[in-house]
Amino acid sequence: MDASTLEAFKALSNPVRLQVPAWLRDPRANFPVEPGIANPDEVGVRASQIQEKTGLAQSTVSAYMAALERADLVTSTRVGKWTHYRRNEERIEAFVNLLGRSL
Repeated sequence: MDASTLEAFKALSNPVRLQVPAWLRDPRANFPVEPGIANPDEVGVRASQIQEKTGLAQSTVSAYMAALERADLVTSTRVGKWTHYRRNEERIEAFVNLLGRSL
């Protein structure tokens, strides 16, 4: 297994970090859509919305999202003063395929 795969396993070893990409699979179903804010399907979900859903401190959510981003499971986009996150579907698919072949 390569280092990027191990990074993905580490990122997903925490229950909340495992749950966030699942929520981001369908952002409209899992987060409120606010008029005038960037399209969650195209840009992603604001970090503050993830924080609100998890009930965790902002610093904890930032660290969790950084771990998911280092593992390339999510990508971030800055829109104004907000950071939005969305799934990296290509990386997730490759990770799932590798996992299926490895086990």
